Amino acid sequence: MDYFPEVVQVIPHEDYTVDVYFQDGKIVLYDMKPNLEKNLFCRLKTIQTFMESCTVMNDTLAWDIDGTRDACKCIDIDPETLYSLPVTDERIA
Repeated sequence: MDYFPEVVQVIPHEDYTVDVYFQDGKIVLYDMKPNLEKNLFCRLKTIQTFMESCTVMNDTLAWDIDGTRDACKCIDIDPETLYSLPVTDERIA
């Protein structure tokens, strides 16, 4: 059986990056900055919205923009795309 990555925790940062933790212990850094001008992601341009709505939904990194926890209305990133990113060191504040 092929491995399907599951995100278990996300930690957003004020530079529009997110530490993404997978159930197998892998940690990657996702950089949202290149996507902020795209129509779908432009709602995340406000750092407060980016930080406060960042969460885990459907086992992946997501932004619950309207706060309803409705998986159909969130903005999410494919977990396989995230898992393909290089491993990063944990950034402890």
